[in-house]
Amino acid sequence: MRRIYRYAFLLALVTFLAACSGSPYSRSTGEYVGDKAIASEVKAKLALDEQTKAHQIEVEVFRDTVQLSGFVDSDQSKQRAGEIARQVDGVKKVVNNLIVKEPMAK
Repeated sequence: MRRIYRYAFLLALVTFLAACSGSPYSRSTGEYVGDKAIASEVKAKLALDEQTKAHQIEVEVFRDTVQLSGFVDSDQSKQRAGEIARQVDGVKKVVNNLIVKEPMAK
């Protein structure tokens, strides 16, 4: 009976550890938490910067790669948002997909 409990425990342990590990298409629990922390810091720094309009910028992070998307008013704002994201600790790469809004014709 003891042997059955031991095997059941080992099976449960292996299952638990496998569930916490990442794959090429998913993140481990630690990676997920780290990515959320990076995203929060990038958003906070964008909100504090006068040139960027943080409410118009979406920030997604996957395995330390930051993706910026949304709309900004100028090329300078787009560049500044990318610079801010690059300065955050833990960021390995920034994909700046921000779109500069065209002025409306009158």
